[in-house]
Amino acid sequence: MTPPSDPLDPEALLPDLSPRQELVLLARTLWHEGYDDHLAGHITYRQPDGTLLCNPWLLLWEELRPDDLLVIDLDGNRLEGRWPVPLGIPLHLELHRQRHDVVVAVHSHPRFGTVWADLGRIPGCYDQSSALGGGELALVDEYDGPVNTRDSAARAVTSMGSADMALLANHGVFVTAGSIRAAHQRAVALEYRSRRAWYVEAVGGGRELPDPARSFFRASDGEGFVGYFEAMARRELRRDPLALEPRGARPDHGGTAAVDGLRAEQGVTT
Repeated sequence: MTPPSDPLDPEALLPDLSPRQELVLLARTLWHEGYDDHLAGHITYRQPDGTLLCNPWLLLWEELRPDDLLVIDLDGNRLEGRWPVPLGIPLHLELHRQRHDVVVAVHSHPRFGTVWADLGRIPGCYDQSSALGGGELALVDEYDGPVNTRDSAARAVTSMGSADMALLANHGVFVTAGSIRAAHQRAVALEYRSRRAWYVEAVGGGRELPDPARSFFRASDGEGFVGYFEAMARRELRRDPLALEPRGARPDHGGTAAVDGLRAEQGVTT
């Protein structure tokens, strides 16, 4: 294949990626941005046939490989994959039922975003890095328990309305987007915004990003900053050059055997 001549072409910044590889890189890069609450969190990626790719239960985001991912339907049935479906997946299923504009959805309990969710407050937006990715941020104060039942999930999604991102009070965050790149941009910016607002308030407060700059950023669909996700993806591939390879391709230093043992203990079969 002839290399792209346009340096802003994503293919010039990363090799062609399959949807599975895209989701793996999204999960791994977000782990290093504070989306690292142990086994908590799930990502869904709607496919052209209406199915969803998602990360499985029992594996950390930072260790995911393409063949670990699941394919599920909108009822949460596992169609492909060896691992269990995440417990909180009803939140995503209900979102994809109600919001056909959403291609990628990210739910987790990031370090600073969850502080503001626990406070029940929207963090101030003080600079352009906090505003990158655009979209509307809402506070969903309808949390009446884990969103692992359809009724509870439906109430949360209905309360979110058309917002692109939400703080789920006393729970965590929910980020939606039209692509993997946009989901990464929005999720990173939300956590950056949450951290920066914490710092600003800790020293007495400050002036939020004024218009017209704030409105300009808010109107973004998250697709405009070509290169941001790609740069972080390349960094992850430098950390782990075999991240996009099948799990069996890695020389075993104990980790693969441990994961296989865990699958056996959980009764997970191939």
